[in-house]
Amino acid sequence: MRKYIVKRLLISVVILLIVAFLIYVLMRSLPASYLEKIAMQKSQQPGSKSYEEWLEQLAATYDMDKGLIPGFFGWCSKAIRGQFGDSWFWTVPVTQKFSESVWLSFIMGGIAFILEILIAIPLGVLSATKQYSKTDYAITIVALTCYSFPTFFFASLLKLVFCVKLRWLDLGGLIGRNYEQMSSAGQFFDKAVHLILPVTTLVVVSIGSLMRYTRTNMLEVLNADYIRTARAKGLSEKKVINHHAFRNTLIPLVTILGGSLPGLFAGALITETLFSIPGIGFVSYQSMVQGDIPFSMFYLVFMSVLTLLGNLISDILYAVVDPRVRIA
Repeated sequence: MRKYIVKRLLISVVILLIVAFLIYVLMRSLPASYLEKIAMQKSQQPGSKSYEEWLEQLAATYDMDKGLIPGFFGWCSKAIRGQFGDSWFWTVPVTQKFSESVWLSFIMGGIAFILEILIAIPLGVLSATKQYSKTDYAITIVALTCYSFPTFFFASLLKLVFCVKLRWLDLGGLIGRNYEQMSSAGQFFDKAVHLILPVTTLVVVSIGSLMRYTRTNMLEVLNADYIRTARAKGLSEKKVINHHAFRNTLIPLVTILGGSLPGLFAGALITETLFSIPGIGFVSYQSMVQGDIPFSMFYLVFMSVLTLLGNLISDILYAVVDPRVRIA
């Protein structure tokens, strides 16, 4: 196992370098550049230098006057030392802006992920064990409905019902009007209340696919020969389902759960925008639109690292879930 992990980590470093280079090329090729906007603004001031002169000066200041290869290796040399520079658009260090926004998205994504597992997997198993029953049809309808909901539509529907019609919750934002006058406990619950609708949106639009995936894999396992043998031996249906069938159903689910690690830090762009939540999804989108190369590079490379790590965790979990799997 140790040799396998070390080998995968070394391969991941090579893959990460290739991915980082491709990201850097794409960032340098963005049609909208923050430097161009700043140069245009400065050139329009009375008695200022020309646009070309400002652009040349700013490019030299931010090391953008170098070619792709020298520029990329220059970025890598700084990144290895933990120096990611300042965000051009947010005018603060990249890591500072990232830490300010990522944990909010992580909390939202983590809560939604846990609820998704607690709701979707049991319902998927129940639907498979009661195939073609009213329960199965009801769960299937719910799953397909949730799967078909566009995020913006369902979020807008929640806001219409709970914010406009019932007036139970605020339309958006992370804090209420009287947040500063509240106690520490009051501030905590105020933020928690403002996250109810965003988290609900993330859960509802996500559980459909996981329910259907769980049901499909559970049905495949229930039709296997060893399940019929277990039943023929007189084992209770509860033991057959929970001990034999469900554990083998977990094997393909591990891929989804392990691959969900990047999603916890990626943020939810549409949901965060609709509910005015300053999470990492909204911040990264604004950075890319504004041509903020330092922040966009850090964010995308960070997501690449999590993706590689998530794949490694999935492979390791295979051996944990199924003793027949041996990593060699």
